[in-house]
Amino acid sequence: MTTLILTVAGADRPGLVAAVADVVDSHSGNWENSSLAELAGTFAGVIEVSVAPEHSEGLQTALRELQGQGLLTLAVLTGAPAADADDQVLEIQVLGNDRPGIVREVSGVLNAHDLSIEELATETRDAAMAGGRLFEASVIARVPASVDLDALRRDLERIATEVQVDITLA
Repeated sequence: MTTLILTVAGADRPGLVAAVADVVDSHSGNWENSSLAELAGTFAGVIEVSVAPEHSEGLQTALRELQGQGLLTLAVLTGAPAADADDQVLEIQVLGNDRPGIVREVSGVLNAHDLSIEELATETRDAAMAGGRLFEASVIARVPASVDLDALRRDLERIATEVQVDITLA
């Protein structure tokens, strides 16, 4: 099987997911994993599809035709890299007053320690009692066995103080 990673984006309206699902199904593809959301009136997402090699090109062509319906799509062939059995998974929660640069600072530390971000979800919302906006992030990262976890924690604690957020590791 061939794995395709689809990115989709378009003005949010009913039927966008169904349009992509219909194309995948009509080309014998299997919708495996996805993360889809509406953000500021735009529907966007990433979808993992498996398809027999002989149907891959036809599926990709049909997906490009969805652009006529206002949905941009891009398919990327991928070979899934095997995770190292010694890797750990680390969950990181970030919470604090919203300000520019929080994602840059946190992701910079993770990159400096060779962590791979598997999932990142962020949200801003009104702070109920204090006014202003709160920033919240949830990160799932793969940690190679070679990483010094104490050094990683120190660096995350340092930036937590600098950008004035709480960072919790699990």
